[in-house]
Amino acid sequence: MKILGIESSCDETAAAVVEDGRIVKSNVIATSLEEHKLYGGVVPEIASRRHAECISGVVKAALDDAQCTADDIDAVAVTYAPGLIGALLVGVNFAKAFALSANKPLVPVHHLRGHIASNYISSDVQPPFLCLVVSGGHSHIVAVNSYTDFKVIGKTRDDAAGEALDKAGRAMGLAYPGGISIDRLSVRADENAYTFPHPRVSGSPYDFSFSGLKTAVINIIHNANQKGIRINTADLAASFQKSVSDCLIANLEKAMLDYGYEKIVIAGGVSANSKLRKEAALMCKRHGRELFLPAFKYCGDNAAMIASQGYYEFLAGTRADEALNAYATMPIDESYKNS
Repeated sequence: MKILGIESSCDETAAAVVEDGRIVKSNVIATSLEEHKLYGGVVPEIASRRHAECISGVVKAALDDAQCTADDIDAVAVTYAPGLIGALLVGVNFAKAFALSANKPLVPVHHLRGHIASNYISSDVQPPFLCLVVSGGHSHIVAVNSYTDFKVIGKTRDDAAGEALDKAGRAMGLAYPGGISIDRLSVRADENAYTFPHPRVSGSPYDFSFSGLKTAVINIIHNANQKGIRINTADLAASFQKSVSDCLIANLEKAMLDYGYEKIVIAGGVSANSKLRKEAALMCKRHGRELFLPAFKYCGDNAAMIASQGYYEFLAGTRADEALNAYATMPIDESYKNS
């Protein structure tokens, strides 16, 4: 079964063809990242315009690379939530038109479910498992009971981990995306040079809070500037990255032990972070757990992960019609209901 996946939730216009949920036949991405770098972050209006300009060509390229036509596609899967609403609408409307014209089923896919599915095209992992989903907009610990059954165990109360890394990078004067710049700068730096607090969240031992860490970085830089003290940016970056990773791993470890999961999965853009990958591997080795990580090319937003999850949603009977809409926010554990 071949699924055409379409992704446009942020600044990547992507299309892919995936067979039986696991075999990637094509994966095409057009990004407007370089334009957003000029502004230090994603500009929604620019992202939406670039999606509109690129999506037809990207979908055609995905079909061509997979050596198939619309007739060979069994269903069309599209990201409908969450994300930038204008960006999402471009992908959703194109997918609806494509599915209608080709007389193919339309399958709505939650973006975070797609990120989890990036592991299905990277490994042979199968649910149930515990997943840490970390990106620029989300930080969740999710119990994946089946391919379409999810339960949120913990989540951030304020900033997401990726957002905190990007904002800290900006405060340090690093190039956008800040998280990637911090990771690269931290390779040969002293991660113990600066001390950051480990935020505790009342009410849940699995929830996160990263806004305080971001503020701590700003305060360190501000105080140093006032006193005329030179900051070692590499050491500061490494120390901050270590703090974020420690917070993520500590809560993941507790959830893993409390709920008894043997398989641990990490997904989302921040899953490419070298420090997080290293600490997750050490934690799983320490407890004899199996760790699954997405291939680097599937860590960021892509359509192969949407097509993969779309396959399992299709098998579960998830369908949408021409009334499908896009949503800026949507819980991962809320199943799509065709109104």
